Amino acid sequence: MAGDRDTADRYFEPQVETMPREELRARQEEQVLELVEYAYANSAFYRELWDEHGVHPRHIRSLADFRARVPFITKDMVRARRARTGDPFGGLLCVPTEELTSVSSSSGTTGDPEFFAEIWQDAPPLVTAQVRDLWELGLRPGDRVLSPPGTFRNLMDGGYQALGAVVIEVDTWIGKMDQVVEALRTYRPAYLQMMYPQMVELEHLAEKTDLKEAFSSLKGASCAGQPLSRKMRERIREDWGIDVYEYTSAADTGTAWECREHDGFHLWEDTVFAECVEVEGDGWRDVSEGDLGELVATDLDNRAAPLIRYRSEDLVRLSGDTCGCGRTHARMWVAGRRGDETLVQGRSVVLRDIWQAVEDQPETVAGVFQIVRDRREVDELRLRVGYDPALTGDVDALAGRLGEAVRERTGVRPVLDMRTEEDLLKTMTSVAKFPRVVKS
Repeated sequence: MAGDRDTADRYFEPQVETMPREELRARQEEQVLELVEYAYANSAFYRELWDEHGVHPRHIRSLADFRARVPFITKDMVRARRARTGDPFGGLLCVPTEELTSVSSSSGTTGDPEFFAEIWQDAPPLVTAQVRDLWELGLRPGDRVLSPPGTFRNLMDGGYQALGAVVIEVDTWIGKMDQVVEALRTYRPAYLQMMYPQMVELEHLAEKTDLKEAFSSLKGASCAGQPLSRKMRERIREDWGIDVYEYTSAADTGTAWECREHDGFHLWEDTVFAECVEVEGDGWRDVSEGDLGELVATDLDNRAAPLIRYRSEDLVRLSGDTCGCGRTHARMWVAGRRGDETLVQGRSVVLRDIWQAVEDQPETVAGVFQIVRDRREVDELRLRVGYDPALTGDVDALAGRLGEAVRERTGVRPVLDMRTEEDLLKTMTSVAKFPRVVKS
């Protein structure tokens, strides 16, 4: 199933996962040239946009031509066309709707949800690309997995079943983690998928139940929605006895997961062509490998409604160096969202600095906080911070320590709104992600 015996313990598709980069790039060029012809012929969105920019498939004969001539697209451009035409797919759809096998949506954390058209055989949904990552985590045919009923980006069951795992349906969403712990003890699964808020909920359960015993059957667990802090990851490994694999979005073209090295997120470059750029006015430039830039992604395996040169607004570093796991596909490290930087009386404040100050306090080590602002440039830094009431005696004293810690890291003394972690997590507008920057 996964190739020869020598690599079956590490690679699901060894020939693809360890493909020399020259071959990867040649394959990408071939896929991109086919995609440009296909999208122009079948997508009203791309045909209209490219005509406006004087771009025709006959002009695109190489990856260099593609990058030089094909314009970027943004989520707002698709939304605007959707609002104008009433087309839920914003003109991206390249096939008749009756050919689709499913339609899923994004979490809607940063705005209206996006709709993703899927054809399971020819334009596989996001979840089927994760089989390689699940194999690396240790999942094998016959293993049991706890599968959460999802409300966005399709159910994971198809991916699990493609790998040969036994799916156990359990409601693992927020507020149900005590039931999940009981299901773990009952069914002894090898794998559990979680989101960041559920990890925070488990931290509270750890005060009254033996999570290491409950998790003892797991080969690993995954977490998405927000990055885990270094301290939180260490606590999970040491106190709960599980290895957590984080994953993140590959700009809505799929997902990017950590491998066992936990050194960046792997982008499967046979499914996505990734660029790292700095946009400057009407122009753009490549950033040097390893430097920070915006992730721009192109779907290479989606014939239903592909995203082509899609600006993600994610600030990342990219590297094409072979990973310690032996995989040759690029890795990325995510620094945050382009729009999350806040200017307080001209001083730049980034999430990373606040995060470090918050997690340094024992009562707020889970890192549950939000910047509250109605615009990017503000006069004061307003923060909501969630604390663990079981660890907190004097909330005012905690606020004093925390305010000083934030000032030391950012140069700005914040205005703090202290809430319990439970109360603050209730403000979530999406089951997938805890928003870090909110308007109110």
